[in-house]
Amino acid sequence: TYSSKKDELIIGTVQRTDRNNVYINLGKSEGIMNLANQMPNEQYYPGMRLRVYLSDVKRTSKGSQIYVSRAHPMLVKRLMENEIPEIADGTVEIKAISREAGSRTKVAVCAQNEDVDAVGACVGQKGIRIQNVLNEIGSERIDVIQFSENPMVFITNAVSPAQVYDVIINEEEHMATAIVDEGQLSLAIGKDGQNVRLAARLTGWKIDIKTPEQYEAMRSGGGVSEEVSKANELFAGIDELEEENEQGPLTEENSQEREDAAE
Repeated sequence: TYSSKKDELIIGTVQRTDRNNVYINLGKSEGIMNLANQMPNEQYYPGMRLRVYLSDVKRTSKGSQIYVSRAHPMLVKRLMENEIPEIADGTVEIKAISREAGSRTKVAVCAQNEDVDAVGACVGQKGIRIQNVLNEIGSERIDVIQFSENPMVFITNAVSPAQVYDVIINEEEHMATAIVDEGQLSLAIGKDGQNVRLAARLTGWKIDIKTPEQYEAMRSGGGVSEEVSKANELFAGIDELEEENEQGPLTEENSQEREDAAE
């Protein structure tokens, strides 16, 4: 039964599409991929073969209803398990994933043995391993970063490729301020705030990005300039993460709980 294949990758063929859904022939059954689970940069057509993540199986009066996804963060995790032996055998563990499907994903990894380079194992020689994953999901970018139990280190890594000068932690509000040089500001924030948004989801912390001058101005209570205000407008969406961040980063264990809550 397909319920035993829940949370796994399966291959199917697009049977038909309508305004919102893609119906996929899985052999003996049909899977439904709704709009939220489709990748925005993919066009689906009858006969197209797809590798999809089986996110849920629900029993109805007409039988089992199978739901599949191309946009779920767990799709990337399963693809990495297939391509990277160290993840498959447990030498390297994926600790958290944040994804904006079709655009960018951040993956936090760590090794059970400190002698193993977890990030290097995932990327592979000349990037070949991660490229095999990318080939499956098109033009999406994947940032593989080193996980750390130390929130300052983890946040520093998560904001990469921007170089972080310092991280100030506010435990009470579960808020972090990452200090970056002026030349790194736009890279740290990312296009439309995407880099810092994904970093916040990955770490489970609300993250603000500031230059040393902006941080000092904030601390001294000297007010915020119009330029700084405009820069901070780029953090749009971070406040919306507050509720999500209270749940912590997405992991395999809690992904289904969030799906159920969303419904």
